[in-house]
Order: sequence, then structure tokens, then C-alpha cells
Amino acid sequence: MCGGAKYTDNNGKEWKIYFPNPKAALPVVTSNSNIEWLKWGKRREELAPGFIQGGWARLNSIREGKWARFHPKPIQLAVTSFMEKDEQKVSHWIDVPEDMAIQGLLASVNDEVRLYVVTEDTPPEYAWVHDRWPRLILLCEENQVS
Repeated sequence: MCGGAKYTDNNGKEWKIYFPNPKAALPVVTSNSNIEWLKWGKRREELAPGFIQGGWARLNSIREGKWARFHPKPIQLAVTSFMEKDEQKVSHWIDVPEDMAIQGLLASVNDEVRLYVVTEDTPPEYAWVHDRWPRLILLCEENQVS
């Protein structure tokens, strides 16, 4: 369900981000095509009242309104690949196609925001890796954070 992500900045430096890191943040494409780093989810040991524990939001739960209290906004992650672990805890890096992005959800509680990776069922060809998968969307202005 996307335990890690890679991002390459304009200087060619590759960043690897892993959800368990308490300082984990992911790069988001802004409306003016800049990159903004946003805090990724909430860890069990973290004090962040009101936020849901974890770093993922199931697409069906978003559609059912379970995230409505967070005033969710769809956003695009600027990552080049993501990491999934299989049942044996082996990491597999999957590239994000160039014309696509991982969809994120920006959740707000009071004046604080957190980013959650939107997930859906895994494509059949990768079902052996994990049962949930980041939602890949076509790059478009509608999915950018303002």
C-alpha cells in the first residue's frame, strides 16, 4: 500500500521517503507547478489529535464520505516510484508512468494538514505483492493542491 516513495529533484538528487520515519513528508505538485513537502499521515506514537492513524486513505471510504470531516482535497504526488512489500517483507519498487501521478488526499484538522496516499485494489498483475495499491491518475490541473 505504498510504504515508501522516491523523488528526484531538479538537481538530480534522489530522495527516498519511508512512512515509518516520524519526519516523513512527500512532495506534492502545487497549482503553480512547484513542489511542496507535506507531512505524510500519522504514526501510532504521534500526538496529532483528530488525524487518522496511518498514511493511506481507501478510495471507497473517501467516496462513502468517511473523510468528509477532514475537508479532503485531491492532490498529486511528485514521486517517480513507490515501494510495496510482499508477504515475505521483500521490497519491490514500482515506477510511476511519466504521464501519471499517485493521488493523495490532503486532510485538515484545525490549522494543520496531513497527506494520505489514496489507495485502491491492486492491479491483477501485481496482486502477488499486496492487496492495496496507490491510485494512479493522469496528470492534470484538477488534481493539484492550490
